[in-house]
Amino acid sequence: MGKKARWSWTSALIGAASATAVTVLLSAKPKDPTFHLISIGLTSFKLSLPVVDAELLLTVHVTNPNIVPVHYSSTTMSIFYAGSLLGSAEVKAGSQPPRSCQLLHLPARLDGLELAHHVGKFFADVAKREMVLDATVDVEGTAKVLWWDHKFKVHVDSHVTVDPVFLDVIDQENRSQLELFVV
Repeated sequence: MGKKARWSWTSALIGAASATAVTVLLSAKPKDPTFHLISIGLTSFKLSLPVVDAELLLTVHVTNPNIVPVHYSSTTMSIFYAGSLLGSAEVKAGSQPPRSCQLLHLPARLDGLELAHHVGKFFADVAKREMVLDATVDVEGTAKVLWWDHKFKVHVDSHVTVDPVFLDVIDQENRSQLELFVV
């Protein structure tokens, strides 16, 4: 017969530590955050004929699926209609805890003069009650891992269909891409 195997606390502890390290490494892999436009609210409507400017409040649900908190700087989201820059929304600097969700309220301004260049398409969209908007934003910040700050950049592309009469969000597709800088 062979030798009898001996129980070793050292081997058991090394095995447990290895399993824990592998689990931490797999869960620490950076994941892309998710963004969903929840609502659009009209806050101001300025009529200076023949142009109408509008100010809106966009409510965006943001999820940080990572195991580290993030801190991000202020930036501007660009909003497009029919391929033209229609307006922008301000994203204020902030932070988000690990594995959390939060609502961001982004003040936006739409340029009525730019919309006037697409007046025929706009009235057709109002008639069918579907208006397609695109938005892009680059968010830069840091993620703190232990005592090191790692810089990151998230690029978000959004394709949103809204009801231009009641400003309801009908459909949306959001893609985000995280780029982590290891310095």
